[in-house]
Amino acid sequence: MDNQPSQNKFANISSLDMLANITNYSFIETLECDPDATSNGIDHNPRQVYTGHYVPVKPTPIKDAEYVTHSKIFFNELGFADSLAKSNDFLKMFSGDISQVPKPMLPYGWATGYALSIFGTEYYQQCPFQTGNGYGDGRAISILETVINGQRWEMQLKGGGRTPYCRGADGRAVLRSSVREFLAQEHMYALGVPSSRSLTLYVSKSEKVQRPWYDKGSNSIDPDVVLSEPVAITTRVAPSFIRVGQIELFGRRARKNEHPKALKELEDIVLHLIDREYKDAINVKIKEQIKITDKILILAKQFRSRLTSLIADWIRVGYCQGNFNSDNCAAGGFTLDYGPFGFCEAFNPQYQPWTGGGTHFSFFNQPEAAKRNFDMFCNALQPLISSDNQLLQELDKIRAGFTAEMQTKMEQMWCDKLGLSRFNADLLNELASLMLQTTVDYTIFFRELSNLPDTIEPIKRSFYQNNDDSFSPLYPMYKSANQNMDKQWSQWLDKWRSLVINEPKSPDFRSIEEISKKMKKINPKYILREWMLEPAYQQANEGHYETIRELQDIMTNPYAEQSKEVEEKYYRLRPPEINQMGGLSHLSCSS
Repeated sequence: MDNQPSQNKFANISSLDMLANITNYSFIETLECDPDATSNGIDHNPRQVYTGHYVPVKPTPIKDAEYVTHSKIFFNELGFADSLAKSNDFLKMFSGDISQVPKPMLPYGWATGYALSIFGTEYYQQCPFQTGNGYGDGRAISILETVINGQRWEMQLKGGGRTPYCRGADGRAVLRSSVREFLAQEHMYALGVPSSRSLTLYVSKSEKVQRPWYDKGSNSIDPDVVLSEPVAITTRVAPSFIRVGQIELFGRRARKNEHPKALKELEDIVLHLIDREYKDAINVKIKEQIKITDKILILAKQFRSRLTSLIADWIRVGYCQGNFNSDNCAAGGFTLDYGPFGFCEAFNPQYQPWTGGGTHFSFFNQPEAAKRNFDMFCNALQPLISSDNQLLQELDKIRAGFTAEMQTKMEQMWCDKLGLSRFNADLLNELASLMLQTTVDYTIFFRELSNLPDTIEPIKRSFYQNNDDSFSPLYPMYKSANQNMDKQWSQWLDKWRSLVINEPKSPDFRSIEEISKKMKKINPKYILREWMLEPAYQQANEGHYETIRELQDIMTNPYAEQSKEVEEKYYRLRPPEINQMGGLSHLSCSS
């Protein structure tokens, strides 16, 4: 999975004027504006939004914006000239100043409301008005939609200032969290995991905000200091930013008949979701016009398929979302909102990077968390088919089929990671037990296994030896009293190799080399570990961005064998001295 820039056959977009010529604002041109909104987008104070799909909002520019980095890979895919990222008018626009953008670009953006469900339970109290009418994009403002090479993209500023949904906060993102999100999105794309993408990252040279974080070397669970940190804006890009929570908001309003247009607004946002995210998939199955009620069933099946595949991919690469509420679940079936995420290092099914997340959003519980979000998605669709019992029963069948489809995807994923043609539950369970007892690095173990070793010595590279302290204060690692682990590992390895080598092959004979090559395309060599990120954003706070760019280069080639220097620096176990440090082994919600 090599995602280095390739030659783009389309002409480069080298100016903001050229980009302006291909703008196409489908969201705000086809959906309903909040009737209480201002006409100029000066709408930055918390308030209730009772109806409408969006609120026009003018971003608040960061002061003295400076270029940090951009995604050369994504620029190439879009046909953007690299020089664009440092040009004055482009920098102004994507650091929040859209007051003088060329027409037909608009001098304001838009923010959207959404509902919140946590693990399948509806919540209202996070809304400052206790009604659900004040919860939504508090610091994320979309500023552009465009169609490039036949693909629609929405561009959204993260940290672009206050909106009516800011709930009293400042609407800003700090450089630390912006660096994490920028690098993580492009890393996930390179890993082959569907994700929102990163476009640019700009920082203010003079504007700072106060944020709670961890004192240097602190072992505290919760942040124990307040830091003054530089503000930044990263631009994230996706086909749309429609969330399950967004569909859920309009579903709740329709279910309760909160206003005369409630059902129509639900229908409109669902049809817009289909047009933005599922148009091709649904058109393949439909040869003629059909009613929205029939489209809903196809939509539910398609989303179920994408969501189950996404979760299997998360577990394949060791990713844990940390806070997988319905409002952090993209209705397009890709990874969205890199807040308290993390990549599992020492294998633990209960791994959870976020101190406030709990086991319900832990690493191996993500299939169940996804099911709860899918349930809420189906609940939100129900008002559109409530008069047809047969359609309701069909939707219930689709909902009930989530677990079986998730299991199928997971079994195939484990087959791929282990180089097997058939799923073997006993072999996997035995491996999980050994990994827990030994404290094994998830990524390094499977990468070393991809070489098909005939002894356990190579995979010992992934063992956290003599790790007497708990690996994390959130979930202490299991320890074994068994002193004969080498023998157990050797027995498991022999059993696994026998299956890989001797099981029935596909029509094309698979050699050891072919199996190894295939496994290395599934099991990454490099993942974005928190202790690698920390020096990058610490140096960035001082105006030095070289480590960010170095990580960007390495983490966009996660399956490649890179230089010996890179391997020694980034393909290694987590340093034991940071095992319980706040911000490195665990973190509070992003800021």
